[in-house]
Amino acid sequence: MAVPICTSRLGVWGTGQRSRNLFIFISKLFCSAATASRPLNAQRLAERLRAQKQEQKKESVLTNPVQRRVQELLRFTQQLQRVHPNVLAKALSRGILHQDKDLVIINKPYGVPVHGGPGVQLCISDVLPALAKMLRGHKAEPLHLCHRLDKETTGVMVLAWEKEVAHQVQQLFKTRQVAKKYWAITIHVPTPSAGVVNIPIIEKEVQGQRQHHKMTLSPNYYMDNGKMVKVRTNQNAHIAVTQYQVLSSTLSSALVELQPITGVKHQLRVHLSFGLDCPILGDHKYSDWNRLAPQKLCVGTLKKLGLKQSKARHIPLHLHAQQLILPALGSRMDDLNLVCKPPQFFVRSLSRLGLEIPSKGLTGDHETEHLEVR
Repeated sequence: MAVPICTSRLGVWGTGQRSRNLFIFISKLFCSAATASRPLNAQRLAERLRAQKQEQKKESVLTNPVQRRVQELLRFTQQLQRVHPNVLAKALSRGILHQDKDLVIINKPYGVPVHGGPGVQLCISDVLPALAKMLRGHKAEPLHLCHRLDKETTGVMVLAWEKEVAHQVQQLFKTRQVAKKYWAITIHVPTPSAGVVNIPIIEKEVQGQRQHHKMTLSPNYYMDNGKMVKVRTNQNAHIAVTQYQVLSSTLSSALVELQPITGVKHQLRVHLSFGLDCPILGDHKYSDWNRLAPQKLCVGTLKKLGLKQSKARHIPLHLHAQQLILPALGSRMDDLNLVCKPPQFFVRSLSRLGLEIPSKGLTGDHETEHLEVR
């Protein structure tokens, strides 16, 4: 029986590089098949060719630097779900904003849920024992959550060493004694540039191809032929109040500071999208009421971001818990002012959209500085 001879190159008709590479690839497939003494049928060959084309397609997508950063962020969030709890705990320890004998304030990363649930492989509550041991030694008791942030939200998050202290902080949140400020990049510009959205919120089921539930507005009044008509209050609706102020804007986007007076689920996202018609950049859930689909962006915004609409589904939610002021607690006599810088993807989006970030915005000063595009 003749033994097949494997060569790295084959003589082919034509001089095109693509044809040459294709024949080289096919020759390698046949060689590997012969070595393994397994017949290579047409179906297996076609499958391998398709797999190679998919790999080449993935590599070509990453040639654009903006798309490459989007893919890196997506890959990073997926990796965080698969890492060992100690790895996530180490990452959280490096981002600690404040630590004392009662509290630990962390910078919550994007894409990490606070609590467990269906499909959640790793969450912040899972790594609190490991984080405590890293900070106080192997005999340390686990830290306790004081409040929660959405999976896609970044920024200031409060943990407590003792369960009693955690309960006290939770009461401060519940009684609205904690001042919170968020930054959001919005599609469209809120009008007026500052104000208060005071519209109750309710959860409803959305009918369609994919049935799902969303939070939405449940207003107490509506307009009928120019007249304001009061409607019966829905017992399931929650009072929701949000104060907002535009810090910087262009014709098609804005950097908005948000102060939630109440704490309803997805309150900021609903008030911005359905109340002010200014959805948050990367909010694929609340940009459209009727469907769950990637956010539709105008051509100008896509061009600034360096993305195609087909890649918009990878844009992360640009909502950041930027500042939190805790009242005096226990032996601490003064308020605790906690500030967290936005993540890199947030800052880069500001730069590309031509928005300015307040240089002293954390203290209420509206002086601004322009970010260089990199």
